[in-house]
Amino acid sequence: MDHDSARVQLNEEKQRLQGLLSETTGDAQDERSTSGDQGDWSDPQVSLNLEEVDDAVTEGLSERLATVERALVRLDEGTYGRSIKSGVEIPAARLEADPAAELTADEALEE
Repeated sequence: MDHDSARVQLNEEKQRLQGLLSETTGDAQDERSTSGDQGDWSDPQVSLNLEEVDDAVTEGLSERLATVERALVRLDEGTYGRSIKSGVEIPAARLEADPAAELTADEALEE
C-alpha cells in the first residue's frame, strides 16, 4: 500500500473513530445521569451491565484510535509498513486489510 493511500485511509478511520467515541461517551453520560431518576423502575443490575458494555465499547474504540494515531506517526517517521516488534516488512495485503497494522500476521498470532 502506498503511503498516500494509507494516510487517507488512516485519517478517515481516525475521524470515524473520534465521532463514534464522542457519541458513545455522550450516550453513556446521559444514561448514567438519568439511571437514578425517580420513576425508574428498571433493574439496577441491568443499568450496571449497560454501563460496563458502554465502558468496554469506549475502551475498544480508544484503543483502536490510539493504534491509528501510532500508524500516522510511523508514516511521518518513515517506518510505516514495518513491524514495530521485528522491523520486518508487513505484507501489502495485510496493510490493505488494516492500514494500522503494527505487526506481521504471524507476530499478531503470537500476541
